[in-house]
Amino acid sequence: MSVSGVKKQFHKASQMLNERLLGAEGTKMDQDFLHMKRNVALIHHMLHELLSKTTDFLQPNPAYRARLSVLKTVSRIRGEGSTDGGYPQAEGVLGDSMVRYGHELGPSSEFGGALTGVGEALQQIGKAKGDLDTNVKCTFIEPLQHLHNTEIKGIKHQLKKVSGRRLDFDYRRRRRGKSSSEKLQTAWDKFQSSKELAERSMFLLLQNDVDHLNNLSALVTSLLDFHRNSQRILQDLQGNLQSRLTAASNQPERRYRPRKPRVHSESSFRFYHQPSVTSTASSGDQVTEIPSRPGSPITCYADSAAPVDQPCCRALYSFKSQRDGELNFDPDDVIILTSRIDDNWLEGSLGGRSGLFPANYVDVLVPLPEP
Repeated sequence: MSVSGVKKQFHKASQMLNERLLGAEGTKMDQDFLHMKRNVALIHHMLHELLSKTTDFLQPNPAYRARLSVLKTVSRIRGEGSTDGGYPQAEGVLGDSMVRYGHELGPSSEFGGALTGVGEALQQIGKAKGDLDTNVKCTFIEPLQHLHNTEIKGIKHQLKKVSGRRLDFDYRRRRRGKSSSEKLQTAWDKFQSSKELAERSMFLLLQNDVDHLNNLSALVTSLLDFHRNSQRILQDLQGNLQSRLTAASNQPERRYRPRKPRVHSESSFRFYHQPSVTSTASSGDQVTEIPSRPGSPITCYADSAAPVDQPCCRALYSFKSQRDGELNFDPDDVIILTSRIDDNWLEGSLGGRSGLFPANYVDVLVPLPEP
């Protein structure tokens, strides 16, 4: 800085101390200028807070915000391209978990299928939330950030220059006898020029309501699109869940029935089917064996046992045919399987009768061979 510049800074500091400590009066600004200056300061604070609060609104989790900021910084240091994939959305994280466990439960589980459906819907909502983030950043955050970094920054610089030139003019006016009238006039002209330039910039900023309203309208439009998409996704999901609930309610009630022991050896099979006979022990005494009684484990197994060398199933519920070609049976009947019609119907025989029956009414003991 030149000697004249140092002297000018010293004069400004001297005038400021005189005003604050000794009560010296400086040049007063007109009310319109002061009013615009207060409004510009208000807009500056508003932009700073809105930018921060909007980011918090889009991603409430501060840990995710910090992690994403670190990843961006590391990418810039490494010279990599932009890796801005957006914030991890809570809906998408929950949906991923539901889909994973729904797949692990498998298609045979009605709850697993419903869990997968809910998870996929939440994933779609998470994607819609990511689109909301992108739209808000492009149409609301970035315009406000640009306004903060350009117009507001420029006006603050101009107001700072106005304040400095006002101090310089008041210092020279206070020391009128030691400062030439030419320098006093020059200081006054510079002060007025800076004041007029700052006043014009503030006026343009405060009168530019159209752009500010467009930014607010874009924010509301993005929010409305997100909530409409979320409502549509959730309504479809609710209809799907209601259909699943109705189908599950209409299914026959299933009760737990403990499995009965199966014969795995020829000796065990002969033991269960051994008739009541009178045999002679090695000592010569006659021993009368007790016949099996109805209801005993032996009789129950003998009545319901199926040949283990061919496909068969055990009935879980009673089934009465509704049309020709269907097979009637009662709970615990063992049916010989002959073929599979589709995923829902089987064909088998019982007591010399054969026909079709629903697959969810039986428990397969020995499955049909793969085709």
